[in-house]
Amino acid sequence: MNADTETLSGPACYQLLTGAVVPRPIAWISTLSSEGIPNLAPFSFFTVASVYPPVLAVTQVNPRNKPEKDTLVNVRATRECVVNVVSHALLTEMNISSGEYPAGVNEFEIAGLDRIASQRVNAPGVTQAPVRFECRLREIITVGTTPSAGQMMLLDVVHFSVDDRCLNGETIDSRLLDAIGKLGGDGYSTTRDRLDLARPQV
Repeated sequence: MNADTETLSGPACYQLLTGAVVPRPIAWISTLSSEGIPNLAPFSFFTVASVYPPVLAVTQVNPRNKPEKDTLVNVRATRECVVNVVSHALLTEMNISSGEYPAGVNEFEIAGLDRIASQRVNAPGVTQAPVRFECRLREIITVGTTPSAGQMMLLDVVHFSVDDRCLNGETIDSRLLDAIGKLGGDGYSTTRDRLDLARPQV
C-alpha cells in the first residue's frame, strides 16, 4: 500500500496512524470545570515532552460534534489537571470513562471510581491510579481547529504521586506498574510480555 496524504480521508489517516503508532500510553486526565464539576477522560496521544523541567504532551484530536472535548475546555479554564496512569486493573473503568457523555457528567461516579485530593492543584486524581502527575498548563499548541486536527496540551508536572507498591527502590518497576497501552481500533496491550536489551557501548 502506498498513498499520498492528500488522497486520503480523515478516517483513513486516523486508521493508519493509530494502527501503526503502537502501543501508545494512555493519559487518563482528571479535571474540574469552571463550575467545579469533576471530569475524567482518557487520551492515547500522550508522551513526555521534557524531563527537566518535567513536561507532558497530550493531544486532543478534535471531535466532529464540538470544537473541544470537555477536558480541553476545563484545562483552558482552570489551567490545571491530573494525568493518571492506567494500570491493567483499571482497564474497565477507564473504558467506561471514555464514553461521549454530555458536559457536566461526572465520569468518576459513572465508572465507580474514588477521587483523591491533589497536593498542588485543585483537580482531584483517581485514588486507584498507581501514578498521578499533578500538572499546570504551560501551553496549548493548535495544529488545526477542524475535526480530526490536533490541539496539543503541554503540561508542567508540579507533583508526582507514586504508589510505593510500584517501586523497586526509588525506581518505578514497569512489571509492578502493570500499565496498559492503546492499539488501533478497540485493541489494548499490556506490559506483561517484555524483553530487555542493553544499548551498545560506543
